[in-house]
Amino acid sequence: MLEHGIKLDLERQARLGFDEAVYAEGKSTQQLRALIDDASQANARRLFTRLSEAQFATLSAEHRGLLDYDRVSRSAILGGGKFAYETPRAAIVCAGSSDLGASREAARTLEYYGHPSSLIADVGVAGLWRLLERVDDIRDKDVVIVAAGMDGALPSVVGGLVPGVVIALPTSVGYGAAEGGRTALASALSSCAPGVVVVNIDNGYGAACAALRVLRARRDI
Repeated sequence: MLEHGIKLDLERQARLGFDEAVYAEGKSTQQLRALIDDASQANARRLFTRLSEAQFATLSAEHRGLLDYDRVSRSAILGGGKFAYETPRAAIVCAGSSDLGASREAARTLEYYGHPSSLIADVGVAGLWRLLERVDDIRDKDVVIVAAGMDGALPSVVGGLVPGVVIALPTSVGYGAAEGGRTALASALSSCAPGVVVVNIDNGYGAACAALRVLRARRDI
């Protein structure tokens, strides 16, 4: 048990093949400092998700210097590492640049676990030719994470074009009836493309963990 009411699940790596990511949203500066100090002293790596720029700014220069922070995904990686694989086996496809936050969270999670990924950006169905130009770059991947908001049509389209496992990542992008991603979530759950699987709204971390389970089942790790 760390101070400030924190108790890490240190056996998660042995059980699942994932260590515990730190969900930073709502955590105090004191809690974040304690988590960083604990990992640093143990020479352990740590992934922080949903770490806002405001939270990051409250940390000391010493603590900030220990973190590889990415403001787009609001994620931070503590501890060095390198890609275990040179050739990406996963693609991350996003409908528009507004979906990059969730997409980047997925990419950073894959990166943390040694997997590079190919980003296919701004290929939403409003300009379908953009996706069709990139289909060959997607088709050879074992797993494809597809991030889309608004009507959420892109995962169904991709699911009908490629043989790999397609993971729909609904995002909270869109006007009124998009309902903060609920329309995209319902669209993904109602997909007529067979075998599309779905994670929760904006859950790039969860989408990446699902992708890692697929890759490990294929003995990539």
